[in-house]
Amino acid sequence: MQIGFSPCPNDTFIFDALVNQKLTDVETPDVVLADVDALNRKALSGELDVTKLSFGVLATVSEHYQVLDAGSALGFGCGPLLISRNPLPADPSLINSLKIAIPGKSTTANLLLTMAFPDAQHKEVYLFSEIEEAVLSGKVDAGLIIHENRFTYQQKGLHKIIDLGEFWEKRTGLPIPLGCIAVKRSLPEARKQAIGKAIRQSVEHAFAFPEETMPYVSAHAQEMEPDVMKQHIALYVNAYSVSLGEFGRAAIERLLTEGQQAGLLPEITRPLFVDPQQ
Repeated sequence: MQIGFSPCPNDTFIFDALVNQKLTDVETPDVVLADVDALNRKALSGELDVTKLSFGVLATVSEHYQVLDAGSALGFGCGPLLISRNPLPADPSLINSLKIAIPGKSTTANLLLTMAFPDAQHKEVYLFSEIEEAVLSGKVDAGLIIHENRFTYQQKGLHKIIDLGEFWEKRTGLPIPLGCIAVKRSLPEARKQAIGKAIRQSVEHAFAFPEETMPYVSAHAQEMEPDVMKQHIALYVNAYSVSLGEFGRAAIERLLTEGQQAGLLPEITRPLFVDPQQ
């Protein structure tokens, strides 16, 4: 079994027990580590059987992938931020004229930015970890940051224009869906459910023994400070990562429906979720 996920602390925390043989009677997968935008592109070609996906690309690949109940990133206060070198108002007439660095066209972050500012067309794709520097250097006027950068942008003298997670929460009252673990529809149902169960057990093990995960998390977190790693995990890994539940599923369905109504996403015609109860 191949599983694709990112080297970010939330994903390595979730998958530590599964990939490092800490679970009994569970197959150890082959791991494909890649930035989420690269994983989104792999999903477009159906490269991996199990993969981390942005919800922004999910509808596009929904003919071939379904969402597993465990492993997702949803929550409150964890959405992408639009930032700039100097304080700027969240005025559409201004934002529409800016050159904006984004972490991928198919990311949930870009979907939310497009919902908030549908006429903002001057976008350039950057690796998420390079967006702050692109803003600081003046290569772009603003940047759409995700992951641990929300903990570091102020230290670099950058300013928040708008929190797109807050934009979503005020609009819907629901948690913001950021990313999920998706599985190929073509796999047998029992196989899909077994994979989902293994991921849930891995998340539960990480919550039970968080310090055990730190060597694996640190090995892939580059030069990230330990406190930033732990903040990152606390923000993006929560009860929705163990199981989406009805509220989590409702948030995902609302995001995809709004994206479809805005003409940003295709319609989904097949069951979206793998039922963990079957």
